[in-house]
Amino acid sequence: MQYDYSKNKDEHPEPIKVEVKGLIPEWLQGTLIRNGPGLFSLGETRYNHWFDGMALLHSFTIKKGEVTYRSKYLQGDTYNSNMQANRIVVSEMGTMAYPDPCKNIFSKVITFLSHTIPDFTDNCANNIIKYGNDYHATSETNYIRKIDPMTLETQDKVDYLKYLPVNIVASHTHYDKEGNSYSMGTCIAEKGKTKYTLFKIFTSKKKCFKICCFVVCTVPCRSLLTPSYYHSFGMTDNYFVFIEQPLKLDVLKMATAYLRRVSWASCMKFHPEDSTLIHLIDRKTKKEVGIKFYTGAMAVYHQVNAFEDDGHVVFDVICYDDNSLYEMFYLDKLKEQMGANTMYCKPKCKRFVLPLSDMGETGEDLVKLKYTTASAVKEKEGKVLCQGEVLCDGVELPRINYNFNGKKYRFSYMCCVDISPVATKIVKFDAETKQKIEWSGGDGFASEPVFIPRPDAVDEDDGVVLTCIINAKPAQGGFLLVLDGKSFKEVARACIDVDFHMDMHGYFIPDSS
Repeated sequence: MQYDYSKNKDEHPEPIKVEVKGLIPEWLQGTLIRNGPGLFSLGETRYNHWFDGMALLHSFTIKKGEVTYRSKYLQGDTYNSNMQANRIVVSEMGTMAYPDPCKNIFSKVITFLSHTIPDFTDNCANNIIKYGNDYHATSETNYIRKIDPMTLETQDKVDYLKYLPVNIVASHTHYDKEGNSYSMGTCIAEKGKTKYTLFKIFTSKKKCFKICCFVVCTVPCRSLLTPSYYHSFGMTDNYFVFIEQPLKLDVLKMATAYLRRVSWASCMKFHPEDSTLIHLIDRKTKKEVGIKFYTGAMAVYHQVNAFEDDGHVVFDVICYDDNSLYEMFYLDKLKEQMGANTMYCKPKCKRFVLPLSDMGETGEDLVKLKYTTASAVKEKEGKVLCQGEVLCDGVELPRINYNFNGKKYRFSYMCCVDISPVATKIVKFDAETKQKIEWSGGDGFASEPVFIPRPDAVDEDDGVVLTCIINAKPAQGGFLLVLDGKSFKEVARACIDVDFHMDMHGYFIPDSS
């Protein structure tokens, strides 16, 4: 059973009524929007890496038990430039674009300068985030694209750099009870300093993005020209948790990548000899706590959740022993791996515990929680060595009931990737009992599961889980799967004769009416 990652997908911009099998709960009303790469070749050019493909949005609108589907390419500057030239003319992280040989020398010089001081792509093919009342497609550059959540039309282009000193921005955002958003970006070598910036976007009816932006705090990078790569961060009621991992971007190499005819991704390297720093930031004081937490080298893309408990901050992450996951998604390698038993660095879901007090003797484990084997051993000079507890392994793309974000929780919903990074099953995991419940679709590939709580629910797992299933036989179409959050049994599926693309992340917008 194989999925062709390099296949260009068709868009379906007009709504299509979907056949529903089973009964969708009456309370489930709204739109699930998902985002991921869908176009990988233009003319005689093609992308090298799956993450580089042009962003294809698709949505499922659920109303009174019925479902409509549509999909549309994100028509940003990158998309329009590529389409107009019928070739890849804007560079992505894993694919460096070069000018048409027929172009004049002036055009070539302009292209060179734009890569020496990179003006990144607005091909936002990773996630959907909400700022105020607006929804944006995002990746990890300084650009995001506002979209119409109902029609999927591409709207305004937002450049973070006009409002905040951030060159690179995390793909994942957090939200508080008031609807304010929190995100994180990297400011590279500004006034001789490289730093990580946590910022807040206020919920506001005002259209001016600048008025809504506020820098919460900054964290200095441990090295000026090799900042850490990160995809997400953690947030509790009183703290932010940021992992400064030894997966680093070499800024000088990125500046010369175009001249050396290599991709920007080749300038990202994992350093197994370095430790992973864990920054704990007090949301009230807007400063790091005095304890210097660290652990061994690891690569982290997704946080599961973080919460406070009896003088500790507990945070769960999906981690890898190296950066081989990114390397696996080069399109040429994906074709090779589909037919062979490739060595796969299976991810682990680990729980780390950060004690808020370092009172104790050197060599003492400061973790006092009885329900975890995670440790935090006091060392000299204010350092604390953290060792995580493995909760489970072979899982990725975690989602929770977001009403429990930053709070003590039990359940997470993830893709099962124990054999390869291509999921054929999804799993409900109980962090308290360590029990798993799996759903398998047979001949199909599963996307990130999204949990939707039932209105006024009391129990954490009272709701449904939505996931897109790609049929391994494209001619038969795919479906939106609806699972009961408690039993993890199928409630309904919305089947459609469309060859879905493999997406990354999504956002459910409840019907306000």
